[in-house]
Amino acid sequence: MNIIIYLIAAAVIGWVASLIMKDRGSLLINILVAIVGAFLAGWFISPLLGIGTINDAITLPTMLVTLLGAIILIAIVRLLRRGR
Repeated sequence: MNIIIYLIAAAVIGWVASLIMKDRGSLLINILVAIVGAFLAGWFISPLLGIGTINDAITLPTMLVTLLGAIILIAIVRLLRRGR
């Protein structure tokens, strides 16, 4: 049951990140963006703020850190696409 809750939280975070960045993506892409964004946030943002990501627990602060990581991931992908 925990994996279902995790995937739902990831889908919502990925969806919100795609709305903020005005990027469209499918449900699977939104989930992947949130999961990879959570790993990025875990490496770079969590040590600075002292807050975990949704990989640690699903709370409002961890969801916001994961959202920030997902937004950064979308921005990085855009920069890489623009460079081609």
